[in-house]
Amino acid sequence: MRISGVNVPDDKKIKIALSYVYGIGLFSAVKILREVNVDPEKKAKALTSDEVNKIQSILTKGYKIEGELRQIIRQNIFRLKDIKSYRGTRHAKRLPARGQRTKSNSRTVRGNVRKTAGSGKRKVELK
Repeated sequence: MRISGVNVPDDKKIKIALSYVYGIGLFSAVKILREVNVDPEKKAKALTSDEVNKIQSILTKGYKIEGELRQIIRQNIFRLKDIKSYRGTRHAKRLPARGQRTKSNSRTVRGNVRKTAGSGKRKVELK
């Protein structure tokens, strides 16, 4: 079954299957199903085409999902980079932007991957 261009799994409950759509979480999925009067515990393959159409119409009317949401997020990050805010510069450097520590975490982002314990620290070039 396809909803908003996404193949949702048939063997899962519809409240879980709807969360496969980018921008729809468990809370939103239950809210949508309550609006359409569909049992959230029902399997996705048990839905009628009328119920699927109702869900689809609610998603297109009231929610920003998939490509549109990704585009909005990308524009917001670009705006932060453009105004050279702290968060924008962190995004540009591909570092954590929300205050996480970087000394011991985010090694792979910083290019400091250690295969074995104690090795792999960044070598400082001698001049």
